[in-house]
Amino acid sequence: MKNSLNHKVDELDRRNFMINAARSYLGVTVAPMLGASLATPAFGQGVKTGRKTAEHVIFLNMQGGMSHIDTFDVKPGRDVQGPVKAIATKGDFQISEFLPKTAGIADDICVINSMTSQQGAHEQGQYMLHSSYSPRGTVTHPAIGSWVVRLKGRKNQTLPGFVSVGGSPKTSSSGFMGAEFAGVPLGRASEGLKDSERANTVSPEDFEARLAIADTLNKDFHEKYNVPQVKAYESLYDEAVKLMKSKDLKAFDINQEPRAVRSKYGTDNFGQGCLLARRLVEAGVRFVEVTLNGWDTHYDNFTSVEARAAVLDQGYSALMADLKAKGLLESTLVVIATEFGRTPEIVEGHNNGRDHHPAAFSTVIAGGGVKGGVKYGSSDKDGNRIDSEGVTLQDLNATIAYGLGLDHSQIIFSPSGRPFRMGGPDKSLGEPVTSIFS
Repeated sequence: MKNSLNHKVDELDRRNFMINAARSYLGVTVAPMLGASLATPAFGQGVKTGRKTAEHVIFLNMQGGMSHIDTFDVKPGRDVQGPVKAIATKGDFQISEFLPKTAGIADDICVINSMTSQQGAHEQGQYMLHSSYSPRGTVTHPAIGSWVVRLKGRKNQTLPGFVSVGGSPKTSSSGFMGAEFAGVPLGRASEGLKDSERANTVSPEDFEARLAIADTLNKDFHEKYNVPQVKAYESLYDEAVKLMKSKDLKAFDINQEPRAVRSKYGTDNFGQGCLLARRLVEAGVRFVEVTLNGWDTHYDNFTSVEARAAVLDQGYSALMADLKAKGLLESTLVVIATEFGRTPEIVEGHNNGRDHHPAAFSTVIAGGGVKGGVKYGSSDKDGNRIDSEGVTLQDLNATIAYGLGLDHSQIIFSPSGRPFRMGGPDKSLGEPVTSIFS
């Protein structure tokens, strides 16, 4: 036990030493690359779908609880609808007037109006959305992006497999799977991947010389601790240098896009994040998440939702059009998801606000072989409860797995020997909605 504990301490100290040494001595910050820098061949068992499966996921996270009634589950003629009008779309359903550009591409999307959850608080709801599990003090569960990289492997062996734009590090954590499967967090899409270039103060010759010295210093340690964890970090320098020298690194630079293209997505961080997501999947990144905050509309719901929906509408419609034009939509699942909806009841004392409502809400899925122009499931006449074909957050994650040709019920064991699944703790909790696929 003592030797095991000493080994863990040594390994942790070694990890911190490597990060700090690379930052100060080599002239490059490798911490961002820890997220998915190591080679990750496909691990998962595939499922027979009888169709071509998706290769990538773009996950658009509507953080804060997007109001379903004011976006994708309109209730025209009902008091709960308030002042927001329903408009026709190119699909067989109506949506909110706040989403006119999305209405124009509705023939490519599937709206699920029968989402339901048991989590009515933001942090717990976001955790469930991203991991299929409830929070526990004894374990951190991997994010769905980590599951995808673990089970399907990296497509581009130079770039990270999982990138998160504008989201919380908590929702891009790889949990017990380890650092190599974590999402690389980017605060702003326009900043690209920070600290990924050799410092100007270090010449190419000095850089190579310092790497050689580091290899010499590492040799004894690697021979003494010949275990997988140390071998993983042994390749850290090689992976960081490989990324620094790779032409694929330009995928993170949205400034290479024409100004007209950037404007089409919107100048906000979400729209530019959608543009970055398109560039990253084009370069072979498996899973990209882009977060749009501000959906927590307890107060002044209609004004707030209109503003948020305008941002979503522009970025999402541009993303869909771009993916389709570049032939990427069939290989990319595009998901709009949120942790819960908002109450149908309008709280007049809160200046027409809506409160948390996990009992019924909406999700949108497109691309990757999903049928377009259709609606799946429904809420009741006021959007209070599920009327037909309920879909849980575990079901949603299982559906993403199915779209990628992955087995959502495959068990991965944590270091402590506990079993976990992409679709949640019980196989019966997470079942894919297969009928939405062609």
